[in-house]
Amino acid sequence: MSGLPASTGLLRSAMRELLSCYKAKKLTIKKRLADFQSTWKKADKKIFAELCFCLCTPQSKAVMCDKAISSLEETGVLFNGSFAQISPALKINGVRFHNNKTRYIIEARNLFAKKNRLCIKNKINTLNIDETRGWLVKNVKGLGYKEASHFLRNIGQGKNLAILDIHILRNMLKLKIIKKIPKIISKKEYLSMEKNLERFSKKAGIPMDELDLLFWSMETGTVFK
Repeated sequence: MSGLPASTGLLRSAMRELLSCYKAKKLTIKKRLADFQSTWKKADKKIFAELCFCLCTPQSKAVMCDKAISSLEETGVLFNGSFAQISPALKINGVRFHNNKTRYIIEARNLFAKKNRLCIKNKINTLNIDETRGWLVKNVKGLGYKEASHFLRNIGQGKNLAILDIHILRNMLKLKIIKKIPKIISKKEYLSMEKNLERFSKKAGIPMDELDLLFWSMETGTVFK
């Protein structure tokens, strides 16, 4: 027996598992992040579609949300469709609270509409992503810090942001980065946990955006978005 406290042994075991998984999935994760970075070079409609995906993800499976938004994007309904066209498409693809999320999509579309065009990239200050995230949270209904961070990461602009969903929080708890998973996360708590994760990221030698996808894959078995 080593004489180490059980919690210390569990932490070391969790760190070994993390580093082992990172070694195995590192190339896949880096490729996925390169995909996100390439998204930024695409048209505003594609950027808007990513925003809509992130508006749909709370309490819904990301894969189902992606399927729903992709179908609406392909038909053009996402960009000019009515509530009556968007809502059923979200519902049939398993997006929870589809009516509220349809309203969020339409309100966001109106927010970024300019002369019958979507203009969203010019609202994203790539030189100050923290400021941009705050602006998004304040102005896009249905978008909290988690969803805004998710959106910015998915368009290649959130390298050092934390996406604190339940998959990430469970791993943070396991690795003693946080003491408990809060039921409600205030802005202050979110930013504090993000700082804790950033410190852990540097200590572990795994970049923040890579760590997020690693945690996600350890929970779900896939590297998605």
